[in-house]
Amino acid sequence: MKRIAVFGKPGSGKSRLSKNLAAVTGIQLHALDAAVYKRNGDRVDRPTYDREHDKILSSESWIIDGFGPIDSFYKRLNTADTLIYIDLPYIASYWLVTKRLLKGLVIEPEGWPDGSSILKGTLASYKTLKLCPKFWNGDFMKKLEAISTGKSLYVIRSISELNEFVEKNAEFQARSQ
Repeated sequence: MKRIAVFGKPGSGKSRLSKNLAAVTGIQLHALDAAVYKRNGDRVDRPTYDREHDKILSSESWIIDGFGPIDSFYKRLNTADTLIYIDLPYIASYWLVTKRLLKGLVIEPEGWPDGSSILKGTLASYKTLKLCPKFWNGDFMKKLEAISTGKSLYVIRSISELNEFVEKNAEFQARSQ
């Protein structure tokens, strides 16, 4: 496991899980939001993003946390050898986005682009969550299962699974030893 894609709805714990995986495995973490957004919260131009994304994908090992433009998302899934889909219930995702906002008033959230507005980001997350059922659905799961042939696929469906994922998956721990 050298190329790990971590993805799911906004506020699902991708950043925390990815940070823990990077700490255990020693694999470099790339928070995709840092490649997608400038410090002021505006999006970078697409050619700049594509160059950065392709540079990461061509490296020997990586953990990428996030979604990004749809075509780059599928390119990442095809390149990865390990797919981690965090598919929490919507109520949990809404709660985690709200919790991130409240904590973000005091401490910058993990994986949050430097200098970007927590309020603006939270509103964007709520808007995205509202649209998520159109993408994160049974059809996506079928595509994911097809893409995952010959890869390791993990689907995390509860906060307790999320909290226990790294310690319960010995292959990630074995990599660090």
